[in-house]
Amino acid sequence: MSAAKTRLIVIFGGRSAEHDVSCVTARHVLAAADSNRYNVEPVGITREGAWVRADDAIAQLESGASALPDALATVGSDFELLPAVRQSIVGNEPVVVLPLLHGPLGEDGTMQGLLELADVPYVGCGVLGSALTMDKIKAKETAAYHGIAQAEWRGLHITEVTDQTPHELIAQLGETLFVKPANMGSSIGVSKTTTADELAEALTLAGTYDEWIVVEEGINGREIELAVLGNLTLEVSVPGEILPTDDFYSYADKYHDGTAGLSIPAELPADAAAEVQELAKKSFRALRCEGMARADFFYEDPATGGRGWLLNELNTIPGFTPISMYPKLWEASGLDYSALIDRLVELAVERHGRRRRRTDY
Repeated sequence: MSAAKTRLIVIFGGRSAEHDVSCVTARHVLAAADSNRYNVEPVGITREGAWVRADDAIAQLESGASALPDALATVGSDFELLPAVRQSIVGNEPVVVLPLLHGPLGEDGTMQGLLELADVPYVGCGVLGSALTMDKIKAKETAAYHGIAQAEWRGLHITEVTDQTPHELIAQLGETLFVKPANMGSSIGVSKTTTADELAEALTLAGTYDEWIVVEEGINGREIELAVLGNLTLEVSVPGEILPTDDFYSYADKYHDGTAGLSIPAELPADAAAEVQELAKKSFRALRCEGMARADFFYEDPATGGRGWLLNELNTIPGFTPISMYPKLWEASGLDYSALIDRLVELAVERHGRRRRRTDY
């Protein structure tokens, strides 16, 4: 007798500025999920926060993955998560939620908290890991506590920004700086600056996305990314290198133009590759990640006076588009897209069972 199919609820869209990226990511996850193992149910969250069952996508999927549009639409009939999950649990139907919500109100622990309350297995990091990694300031503070090297940086609240702030930051961190909203991803709201006037404008822009801002020194180094997978035991992919065509690895490079070069595996000495794989594990554990994350590093060559490996950030819900690094890194490491989804679902079920045993008194 064959095992029952798992009801895989794929949540996409959301209220953050990364809504569109999520809709593209979800399309490709739906196409790659094994229909022999899963009853896939796409659920969209509109920009206004309404939950809908993506009926068109479900119908299109029945005709084959090629019928799906380039990006899923957050339109359809009303959907309520808790009754849907309870229906599966009462009916002994295996159910797993796969949240593909990038940015605030999806990747920051809020959705994960809801899924914990729903008592349902879900893919990816838990509440604490999601919140820590989403907030770049707290992530950097935590990494520093664990002795993980990083670029020089400063975090500040928008109420601290004055006319003198750009000059003070340049004096502290150098002329070339990167300015980022503390709680945002996909390079949204990120600026590269080389003058005080540019920096003032960048601080204003970042402040439109979040009231906390991170300013980092410019790094003249290579951009290396790794994919991490696991709960208690971790697997790390081969390293990959980003070769941006923009001034930096921008939103357009990541999702629209697709012109950034990706070198997988990155051309690194064996000892340097092994070192950064261990650093990816250390960072993953330090920030309380589970399930999956993409670990981003800079590499300054020590042979020319560089500092070696510098952690940039961890991304707990990385992109899954055709040009995204996370699935590409695993493919280069011997795990194809469909098998990657299977592993993520297995890890979600394992963690849920382990945690539930610790709370059943």
